Amino acid sequence: MQKRIAIQGYEGSFHQAAARLFFGKAIEIIPCAGFREVVKIAAVKNRSDGGVMAIENSIAGSILPNYNLLQKSKLKVTGEIYLHIKQHLLANPGVRLEDIREVHSHPMAILQCIEYLEKNPQWKILETEDTALSAKNIHQHHHQHAAAIAGKEAADLYGLDILVPDIHTAKTNYTRFLVLQREEVYRPGQNANKASVNFQTDHTKGSLAKLLTKIAEGDINLSKLQSFPIPGSDWKYNFHADMEFDSPEKFHRVIETIKPLTVELTIYGIYKNGKNG
Repeated sequence: MQKRIAIQGYEGSFHQAAARLFFGKAIEIIPCAGFREVVKIAAVKNRSDGGVMAIENSIAGSILPNYNLLQKSKLKVTGEIYLHIKQHLLANPGVRLEDIREVHSHPMAILQCIEYLEKNPQWKILETEDTALSAKNIHQHHHQHAAAIAGKEAADLYGLDILVPDIHTAKTNYTRFLVLQREEVYRPGQNANKASVNFQTDHTKGSLAKLLTKIAEGDINLSKLQSFPIPGSDWKYNFHADMEFDSPEKFHRVIETIKPLTVELTIYGIYKNGKNG
């Protein structure tokens, strides 16, 4: 049966490419205008089989609001995808670089290409919902003085020319996407070697340092630690952690060791490291 996967964006987007890498090409994409809608639809059994959501980029950094969406949801992280992002300047056939007056794209794509854009201060930069949607609008409205920042898939889909290829600042530009699914379909495999966890310490002196020491002593690699202020608190924080390990058993032993050092602890999911897959 064809899986239905919610994504932020439209046909030709990087989210679509990431979803296909994980689930295969024979999937039905459910386009969403924003990440909040992705999480909402991914949680409903008769609407989708899950969702794919960007969580960080190697140039623009963490997408902090998406961590909050993950925390508030009851979804499980069942996988991750690292996608090599190549951003191009796209325009309708016949449009020349000197014709461009404005550039349309998603805010994250704009951040990824900021050095190139700053070299062209004459252009007006317009933020949109999605890179692929920007390309679609340029095509549908036959713009002769506007360009979009998007990928090759969007250029091919909407018949646009690549005016300038690879305009992203760092050529090793990767976005990490999380696969989100409902708890009833969550089945950590034997090859799982990574986990995402959220925890809160009691905020006494040295509490976080003690917890991190226990993780290191358990032979667990802490690949990411992100702090978030707790709303309504006097500058107290909770933490998102990504942990890498040899076996799920080793991870669970460490969790039992650090649990007494936390006020709250939630395991978002145990899954296979996307860098190795």
